[in-house]
Amino acid sequence: MKYIFTFLLLASVSVSAVELVSPDQSLKIEIQMDNDNSGYATPTYTLQQGSTLLMPPSRLGFTRSNSQQTANPVKILSSQKSSQNSSWRPVYGERTEIPDVYNELTLNAQEKDSNLEYQIIFRAYNEGIAFCYQFPKQAGLETLHIEKELTEFSFDNNHTTWAAYKAQAEYEKTTVNEIKPGCERPLVIKKDETTYLAIAEARLVDYARMKLMPQGEKPNTLLSDLAGPVTLALPCSTPWRVVMVGDSPGELLENNYLILNLNDPCEIKDTSWIKPGKVIRETTLTTRGGLACVDFAVEHNLQYVEFDAGWYGHEYDEKSDATTITVDPKRSPGPLDLQRIIQYAKERNIGIIVYVNRRALEKQLDEILPLYVQWGISGVKYGFVNVGTQKWTTWLHMAVRKAAQYKLMVDVHDEYRPTGYTRTYPNFMTQEGIRGDEVRQPNELTLTTLFTRMLAGAGDNTLCYFNPRVPKYNSHAYQLAKAVCFYSPWQFLYWYDRPKASSDNIDDSQPMNGVIGDEPELEFFDAIPTVWDETKVIDGSIGEYAIIARRSDKQWFVGCMNSGKEREFKVPLNFLSPNTKWSATVYSNDTSIKTRTQVKIENIKVTSKDVITKSISAQGGLAIRLESLQ
Repeated sequence: MKYIFTFLLLASVSVSAVELVSPDQSLKIEIQMDNDNSGYATPTYTLQQGSTLLMPPSRLGFTRSNSQQTANPVKILSSQKSSQNSSWRPVYGERTEIPDVYNELTLNAQEKDSNLEYQIIFRAYNEGIAFCYQFPKQAGLETLHIEKELTEFSFDNNHTTWAAYKAQAEYEKTTVNEIKPGCERPLVIKKDETTYLAIAEARLVDYARMKLMPQGEKPNTLLSDLAGPVTLALPCSTPWRVVMVGDSPGELLENNYLILNLNDPCEIKDTSWIKPGKVIRETTLTTRGGLACVDFAVEHNLQYVEFDAGWYGHEYDEKSDATTITVDPKRSPGPLDLQRIIQYAKERNIGIIVYVNRRALEKQLDEILPLYVQWGISGVKYGFVNVGTQKWTTWLHMAVRKAAQYKLMVDVHDEYRPTGYTRTYPNFMTQEGIRGDEVRQPNELTLTTLFTRMLAGAGDNTLCYFNPRVPKYNSHAYQLAKAVCFYSPWQFLYWYDRPKASSDNIDDSQPMNGVIGDEPELEFFDAIPTVWDETKVIDGSIGEYAIIARRSDKQWFVGCMNSGKEREFKVPLNFLSPNTKWSATVYSNDTSIKTRTQVKIENIKVTSKDVITKSISAQGGLAIRLESLQ
């Protein structure tokens, strides 16, 4: 790690403009103060890439009461600049080492009339920009109330964008001026064929969630849209507002570590108990089904079995008790001896995860966490959590911290979208906030999700394989590729599938009935890890196709996903170590293959100079496993 800091203090009461450039000089932020005679003004910022204006003047500020319609003018008292050139190693992730290189500008501001003092902090990275407000302790003020933010994101034209209005909603291709209130972040904006931007949020821990809305009076401009007012004890900071910049959707995705960089370092001293892995969901809620899933996990190199809704009763019943093992009769006739399954799994080095709905979580969190440790549970999946307001944002991250105290890992499902807290508490393994396989989305939407939602961080895409929806909406080689392209440290596989040993009541007459078979390509799922040493987005287009390569130790895995029309995919292998021979196992769709999944497996020898070329159908995919022969 290398740190370089340079400080410059400018004492001034009449700053009209201050510039900040990225370390590689490609991006420039200019903060402008059109001062009146009193020296007070509303600050704005602009963003340039080289000589190209990406974002014209965009307003900063916030209001502190219902009646206030505009931000209070401020005077810039002084400014400081600093730089950082470092890197850090995550507990796990999409890469072993993450660069953290930026130039920073702190503007010390004083609000007119109230004399409230605060800092506006800007950072310029090579990958984009970020800014936040920081409020120090000050005489006569113990708490700060923010009614709403007035942060603007202005653009030079009515650019194309991809919008969704719930974390699990369908994306629609639209334009900036057609955005409606409540638009999700990250929001990707296409300026032109070689310039893409994304508005995102980072370090959301105890504040109201930001979405986006039209500014109304200013074309080509979006406005921050908080889920409610915020009251904070001083000193405090707001979350980071982020604008990522890349020359392609793939570059934005490859640089999604920017969100992690804007979060606090890991707070857990001993992280040895935090273990990523592959998960199978037990769907029968029976002892037999649980034991069968453990055996399947052992045989197929999975690390966890998860018991979902219904194991402790009806999840939506306010009287449900997550300290008991009481199977919901509407979901399963039982019996379920969970204690026996936990012990059986422990003897075979398989972890057990249990689902708990927010109704029980909110009442029983302090009771169930130590209890589950006694039982031998590895982690908890928090379901249907409340999100958005400051109250529930604060509660959820507190619940993650409490789980860490008991060495329990966490998966948060439904509407929660990540903003990088997994860096600070890496027991926070994954989350949904994603429209996954459980909602039967076609490839176009999956490939839109990949280049939009996944900028925020890990997502549980609930991968299916033997369910009838797979051949209807995509293909099995596509599903194999998805396990590479969609990053999740806890990767749920076989979401609606179950081992045949789970039950005697299985209908084998249907080719796709959700029963896991012995198709030879399952070796790809067996071999694939869930976290990576290196990630490269080779190519991609939102809603159309993607080619992603990831390395784990001396193996590379490649996923190619397609939509819309047949394409010839060319996968250059120049990311491989040169002067080394590699064995490539290639999995592709082939209707001539006499298995129910129709996946063709080829083994070839390659080097870094080779290109693997395949024609892929409109619903097809391609998965490749590369192993060094030296």
